[in-house]
Amino acid sequence: MSKGILTNHSTVTEFVLLGLTNDPVLQIILFVLFLLMYIITLLGSGVIITVIRLSPHLQTPMYFFLSHLSFIDLCYSSTITPKMLTGFLSKSNTISYLGCGMQMFIFCGFGSTECLLLAVMAYDRYVAICNPLLYTVIMTKKVCIQLVTFVYGGGFLNSLIQTICTFHLSFCGSNVINHFACDFLPLLILSCTDTFINELMIFVLAGLISIGSVLVILISYTYILSTILKIRSAEGRHKAFSTCASHLTCVTLYFGTIFFMYLRPRSSYSQEQDKVTTVFYTVVISMLNPLIYSLRNQDVKQALKKMISSVLKQLS
Repeated sequence: MSKGILTNHSTVTEFVLLGLTNDPVLQIILFVLFLLMYIITLLGSGVIITVIRLSPHLQTPMYFFLSHLSFIDLCYSSTITPKMLTGFLSKSNTISYLGCGMQMFIFCGFGSTECLLLAVMAYDRYVAICNPLLYTVIMTKKVCIQLVTFVYGGGFLNSLIQTICTFHLSFCGSNVINHFACDFLPLLILSCTDTFINELMIFVLAGLISIGSVLVILISYTYILSTILKIRSAEGRHKAFSTCASHLTCVTLYFGTIFFMYLRPRSSYSQEQDKVTTVFYTVVISMLNPLIYSLRNQDVKQALKKMISSVLKQLS
């Protein structure tokens, strides 16, 4: 994405981000709260990535994809949270025109990538539970790398198209964004040109990625549920379902907010509601994902205990 693409159609050189609130006391409280959440995200995602990389028995497709989910959450949150935190402490929270475009591109790229990765993780669970004897034949290292490449490629291709289309618009009036980040919908409101094509593009592309991913997840879990119900022992059913519980929790949280955010009519759009929703799926969910997987997954917990025990032995 060249600078020329982002500057040919606008007289605006920077944007002002209004943030979440103008109340000085509330700003300090939110700064501390979101700083703690961001630290938990960094630590949680970092620990999961480290544990998976260093534990020989976690070198499976399931944990390979989980390490990428943690990496995406870490990058996703880091694209938004640091700028939001500085906004709580500064009187004028500005972002350059190019910086706004880059933030949107990275933010949307990792968001789209997470949608696709959650679908790939559902397919992985389908193969593991419904075709256990063929699992190692189907989910080879080569296939896993190809799936991850598709996930990142598809996510950032969507982001590139969306960002170029958005910054091809003219911004010749106000440069004040009623948001804490550069997102599509708040920027469309500022544009002084017709945004119908952009809104249609967002609806179609976001719909294709989100609905396509959800369909893969629903089909996968339909087969998974059918297979689990055929298992005779209660212990076997519980063990099979427990490998999917964390993924299902993350899917419900993430796609619930995505559908509410982007796949709704313009008439029901509220900027204040939009900011709260964006906080939830960029900051809160990114913090919760590593906690969900570390607290509910016995393999991760055991590997973490071994790693901590090993470190303590070396220090003693």
